[in-house]
Amino acid sequence: MAALDTPRATLGLIACCALAALATAPSIRAAVPLEVYGRLPHYENVVLSPDGSRVAFIRTDENARTVVVQELASGKRLGELRAGDQKLRGIRWADNDRLMIYTSATAIPAAFWNEREWRQLQIFDLKSGRNYLVPQPNLAGSDISLMTMITGNATVRRIQDRTVLFVGGLQVMGRSISHGRGREVLPVLVRVDLESDSSRIVRPGRRGFIDSWTIDGMGEVAAEELYDQTSHNWSILINRDGRLQEAAAGDDAIDFPRILGPGPAADTLLLQRIEDGDAVWRLLSLKDGSIGAPMAAKQTLDRPIEDPLTFRMMGGVHVGDSEEYVFFDPSAQQSWQAAVRAFPNEHVLLESVAAGFKRMIVRVEGERDGYCFELVDLTTHRAEPLGDVYEGIGKPFEVRRIAYAAADGLQIPAYLTLPRGKPASRLPLIVLPHGNPAGRDTADFDWWSQALADQGYAVLRPNYRGSGLDREFLARGFGEWGRRMQTDLSDGVRYLAHEGVIDPARVCIVGASYGGYAALAGVALDPGVYRCAVSVAGISDLHEWLHSVNRQHYGRDTAAQRYWERFIGASGPDDASAAAISPLRHPDAIAVPVLLIHGKDDTIVPFEQSQAMYDALRSAHKDVELVPLKAEDHWLSRSETRLQMLETSVAFLRAHNPPD
Repeated sequence: MAALDTPRATLGLIACCALAALATAPSIRAAVPLEVYGRLPHYENVVLSPDGSRVAFIRTDENARTVVVQELASGKRLGELRAGDQKLRGIRWADNDRLMIYTSATAIPAAFWNEREWRQLQIFDLKSGRNYLVPQPNLAGSDISLMTMITGNATVRRIQDRTVLFVGGLQVMGRSISHGRGREVLPVLVRVDLESDSSRIVRPGRRGFIDSWTIDGMGEVAAEELYDQTSHNWSILINRDGRLQEAAAGDDAIDFPRILGPGPAADTLLLQRIEDGDAVWRLLSLKDGSIGAPMAAKQTLDRPIEDPLTFRMMGGVHVGDSEEYVFFDPSAQQSWQAAVRAFPNEHVLLESVAAGFKRMIVRVEGERDGYCFELVDLTTHRAEPLGDVYEGIGKPFEVRRIAYAAADGLQIPAYLTLPRGKPASRLPLIVLPHGNPAGRDTADFDWWSQALADQGYAVLRPNYRGSGLDREFLARGFGEWGRRMQTDLSDGVRYLAHEGVIDPARVCIVGASYGGYAALAGVALDPGVYRCAVSVAGISDLHEWLHSVNRQHYGRDTAAQRYWERFIGASGPDDASAAAISPLRHPDAIAVPVLLIHGKDDTIVPFEQSQAMYDALRSAHKDVELVPLKAEDHWLSRSETRLQMLETSVAFLRAHNPPD
């Protein structure tokens, strides 16, 4: 394809957006319409076929989402699928002619008894034009039934010139239908042969265990990981002499080792273990079960990178201010550095790479290129601008990395996004804490903070204690929900006020998921700092939320529940201490307007969390609004309702904390 939107260019000389014109534009301009930020990105998930000749991507036009496949050389469109009401979660090539499309739906599937966000996998066959679901249930000779649901991403293998997928799933055993009584949900490994459209279960799991498998290049199980949810015992079994034998074992309530995939060398697996508080990668030998020295000089890596040709793990990603890529092969590292040098002073993120590491798609953000996708060909030393991630957004707003001292002296790193055309003095401020307390913010493009800065606000995104900067910083958040994790946010407000950057009388707090909890806790447990709060899918009652987590895991004590209890500082769902840090229990302490926004289909933080908070504040005669998002889940997956959230929250902020 010549490009999605622009002609082929010499490497690094032409930007995705015509920013040369923007450079001479006046510094003060009208805000970009909220619709541009609020809807899902125009282009996303741009992926190369394994041989590098084709590209697939997801395109969003207002509320319509489409999967498009094009030939790179000619730009010829090879296929197109309209998603309709399906929630697209991602696309990936199975081989050069078949595309895997992941979707999800909020549902209670046949034979299951709890509502969850269930994943589905479709295959788009470019040769036949067929689009079909895998694994296909109830085929002749298949042991796959409507009682089997997939749980993870597919592992792709080429076996005797056949493309075969291996997918983890859950299968219901038993016949009683009354609230799941008499039934067992077991993990299973499903083999899907795309040449013959056949599916079968190749490994059943065990009751009460987390069970996962690693597949070798021949399609055989190379290793099995077992974790007993009750006893906390874990073990790793590897295939030696034709049978699975234990190579390592231990006991851990939450942080047990994981196999990340086949290692970069033959007959090895890439193993992650927590050692002295750090996540360390080592190679596990399939020949003798020995465990090697730390990979990448013990540098902390957050996720692996798979080679699309060999399916081995070729490197890893370290997340700092932006993403940094570490490749085990020096030649691959040199190739990546060559691509990065083509975009000086920009953030360059790896989106997709083709076999041989000579052709890749990167996401570029910065002063020159805006925020866009580029195709980099290291053989021809050329780059091709493919298109802007968001149509209508030019140069991103400035993001400054700052650090400030919390009340106990801990240094809190944060990112401050600043509006253009205003001096950084006595600005109105929005505190925007990230969701997933073990996650982290970066300096990379963030649509929500960029949209708020475009409205004239400074936006503070703190990496409060508990954020996943490293294991030590993460552990500082254990037991600190509503406590020091909360005051880490208001300490940032005080720091910016002392520096003269913001007006301390014009500060609101906004967040989603854990950030929504922090917004409510900010006005309930840390009053006097904020003049309003917006909670999107936020937790208000920790006692009831822990019970909902327990119900999602069939009433069992699990590593997932222990994970949340460790952060909250609770010994179980009924621990009375959770009430002290539940905003729902402190409505009288809230003296500022509150906006609650919540998806009706949220299965992570149920809608009832916001409904109960609304009822409590109304009963206490407080200023509160509740906006339900129809057919929306926890992640703002639909363009229409994501835009509704942004427009509603900005209108609320402008009314209660005017930026002008």
